[in-house]
Amino acid sequence: MKLRPLFDKVVLEPVEANEKTQGGILLPGTAQEKQQIGVIVAVGNGGVVDGKDVVMQVEVGQKVLYAKYSGSEFKYEGKDYVIIRQSDILAIME
Repeated sequence: MKLRPLFDKVVLEPVEANEKTQGGILLPGTAQEKQQIGVIVAVGNGGVVDGKDVVMQVEVGQKVLYAKYSGSEFKYEGKDYVIIRQSDILAIME
């Protein structure tokens, strides 16, 4: 990827929400809840952030759960992405 985040930032590609419920009901776009799950596509180098040494604990390709109102959404080369701090990642999904 040509996008390289700085310090403790992580770039995620959001995972699309399901358009159907488990019972088979189709949900319109307005009724779908935005998921906070994404796949990591780029990771910063870490370093000293706010006076503390930050070591990156995530890797490209991992699927993660991140905080609901964290980060900034943007489009790059026609795709949607979210850039967040590593500390906004709640869990790695295995």
